[in-house]
Amino acid sequence: MNYKKLFELRGELASKERITLTILGSVILILFWFLLAEVLSKTIITQNDTISPTSLSKENRKYYESDSLLVANYTLLETKSIDDLKGFGLVKNKVYPILPSPIKVIKAFPELNKDDDVIGNTFLSIKLNLLGYLLAIIIAIPVGFLLGLIPLFRGLFSKIIDSYRFIPLTAVTGIFIMWLGLGSQMKVSFLAFGIIVYLIPVVVQRIDEVRKVYLNTVFTLGATPWQTIKSVYMPYVFSKLIDDIRVLTAISWTYITIVEMLNKGGGIGELIWTAKRQSRIDKAFAILIIIVIIGVVQDRLFVIIDKLLFPYKHINTNKR
Repeated sequence: MNYKKLFELRGELASKERITLTILGSVILILFWFLLAEVLSKTIITQNDTISPTSLSKENRKYYESDSLLVANYTLLETKSIDDLKGFGLVKNKVYPILPSPIKVIKAFPELNKDDDVIGNTFLSIKLNLLGYLLAIIIAIPVGFLLGLIPLFRGLFSKIIDSYRFIPLTAVTGIFIMWLGLGSQMKVSFLAFGIIVYLIPVVVQRIDEVRKVYLNTVFTLGATPWQTIKSVYMPYVFSKLIDDIRVLTAISWTYITIVEMLNKGGGIGELIWTAKRQSRIDKAFAILIIIVIIGVVQDRLFVIIDKLLFPYKHINTNKR
């Protein structure tokens, strides 16, 4: 590895170097996570569930059988040795109230699979997300083209639609619930709305970015308005729009988890809410890891689709 190249301004890494550094960075982050979790961990005194209370003497059983007594004498018990605590049927346990250790998070996956049907709930969230994207794209692209190409529609609605971006989406969830209830229809509509308010202005912006040289060329060739849209605007806008949709789909996981927390309809958002109610921070982190993995896979799929549909965009990139 060329170490000098690693610090070169705007320098580029070879594929092998990128992979090596990615693996190394992941290991560093996991180690840092592990160390931070240990620093933030606490040791608490609880009942030892592996013993039978009847094996304790009547006098020593008082802490084991009364939580309130244990709490009241907690400071006193903290000064006791492990053997003394064992005599009371108590034990010291390490807990991670703020940041779970990576090991606990890994151990949470089998439990999520067994008790919470994490696979089924994950596919439900993916399905709702896909429906939300599709609905948003179907609505946003025609509306964006109308606003971007026809001055009448731009003058009438462009500023108004731009202003919708300032609406806090969490504030409109109540309105969507009143309109559509708490089912999947509400979740898909809410997700689509969250994407549409950003996607329409982006379509208009992409139309404005089309260079005049292309328009002058087709004008010189005698193209009709529809031929201009079909041969210039659509190829350019769609080739750029796929990158914008790729970014928005990452944000959409925020929206879908918000609405899934509202009711018991399933999905990853509900699992996070359940983990919160159970104070299972390890489960919550495990679910976040699942979302990250889905996001990475989804992102790679968009890159592949982009290369298949718009290969000319990557000609210069492939030559590097």
